[in-house]
Amino acid sequence: MGEGGADVTGLLRRWGEGDMQALDDLLPDVWDDLRRIAASELRSNAGHGTLQPTALINDVFVRLLGTDHVRITDRRHLFTTAARLMRQVLVDRARAQQREKRGGGHWQRVDLVEAIALPIEPGTDVSALAQALDALAQLDPRMAEVVELRSFAGLEVTEVAHLLGVDERTVYRDWAMARAWLRQHLGA
Repeated sequence: MGEGGADVTGLLRRWGEGDMQALDDLLPDVWDDLRRIAASELRSNAGHGTLQPTALINDVFVRLLGTDHVRITDRRHLFTTAARLMRQVLVDRARAQQREKRGGGHWQRVDLVEAIALPIEPGTDVSALAQALDALAQLDPRMAEVVELRSFAGLEVTEVAHLLGVDERTVYRDWAMARAWLRQHLGA
């Protein structure tokens, strides 16, 4: 992942204050990282084969720009927000596919679950998964961030540790506990 956190933080602050030029200046600094994250997610997600990394990033920024005030504070917050929004985009696409196929054939909601590499049984409801991650965030926000960064952003443990400002052992521990919690929560 690229560095330049101070420059990114300043640009994010200016963007949050309404300076759209700051967004234009910010994108070149973070685009490669965001594209790599999106490409990683899409490579492992067979259910969204027609979606390209650039389109996924564009969807994320459309959602960000659709809010009244952008309040992203730093590089870490940008990537965790992007990962969360990528999850929402993919969940929304899965729901749309489900609506399209309603009444015809047997649609399986396995692709997203398999793509995020969580030990969850096939046939898990994508909406239930999204709700479970939201519930986990209420219990332990950092664990939920670890899941989002590892699963939806495709970051390695080292990258997650760097972004969250914790050591790798903490990320491994949070990852294992979050997977167990999600398995139990979704199995109920």
